[in-house]
Amino acid sequence: MLKLSALNNDQINYANIGLMIFSAILAFVLPFELFLFSYAILGPLHYLTEIGWLHKKNYFTKGKYDFVFLSVLCALVFYFSFIQPAKNDSQIPNIILFGLLLSLIFVLIKDNLYRIVLSLLALIGIAMASTGMMYFVWVGVFLPTIIHVFVFTWAFMLYGVIKNKSFSGYLSVAALGLIAMSFFLIKAPGLQYQVSSYVTKSYDLFYLLNTFLIDFFGLSTNSKDSATIVYNTNAGFIIMRFIAFSYTYHYLNWFSKTSIIQWHKVPKRTLLITLSIWIFSMALYVVDYNIGLKALYFLSFLHVFLEFPLNITSFQGIFRAILPVKK
Repeated sequence: MLKLSALNNDQINYANIGLMIFSAILAFVLPFELFLFSYAILGPLHYLTEIGWLHKKNYFTKGKYDFVFLSVLCALVFYFSFIQPAKNDSQIPNIILFGLLLSLIFVLIKDNLYRIVLSLLALIGIAMASTGMMYFVWVGVFLPTIIHVFVFTWAFMLYGVIKNKSFSGYLSVAALGLIAMSFFLIKAPGLQYQVSSYVTKSYDLFYLLNTFLIDFFGLSTNSKDSATIVYNTNAGFIIMRFIAFSYTYHYLNWFSKTSIIQWHKVPKRTLLITLSIWIFSMALYVVDYNIGLKALYFLSFLHVFLEFPLNITSFQGIFRAILPVKK
């Protein structure tokens, strides 16, 4: 059984490297189209199946109803995004950061009194903290997007590799980093690539992510028009390739580990509901991509919030392996 398990892990790791290469090739050729396809088709199924799997794992927290608090925070993000627009640029990032800090408390602390005290201290700290544009960029834009799909995926992979200690696992972790770097080192030309009006209209809600990443990586351009930079320059294509690859592989990595994670082992009724919502969500995207984005916004953010405890657990496991505590 041990040999069979090891063999399966190796097969999955090598398959993941293949999926990385496949995603990278598509990202180089059709970055915007790949992202829109992955986000609309693979994304909703990932949200639904991962939330179901996390529920079986009690969301990796020490309290039975911890997920309720994270869900309420997610509802607030939706409310201040579409129903009652946020009063300032810090309001939504504050909610996201509080969700992350709450997750840290939920993972590490079991005593309710300590939890309440630490939660109040987290609220006070966030309220008193001096925020600015960098706070908005890192917490409000990067954390629920590129950090979630790339950094947290890498950490989740590394955490699993450290537990299994397999060469193929370390190779897959290294491959993810190297392929991501390739988008910035190779700097492939536009390949006669032109972005259609449908793509620019459908991608509108993600627009800020690209502009901030272009600035973060210091990709200089002669154009002063942000739309031109994002959709018509090599700098814009470099960033979009990285984003498309990160999101596509984030989803494929989840589905490739079905035999290990066992997220598919749910009651038939749950599976039927999941598939029905998935099909309905895809139909919304087909009718109008922006309608699909807004309709699935809550579900998308909910899986980000509910995954925070798992992300913290992954980093906790990595740090324990690197810096073992002497008993």
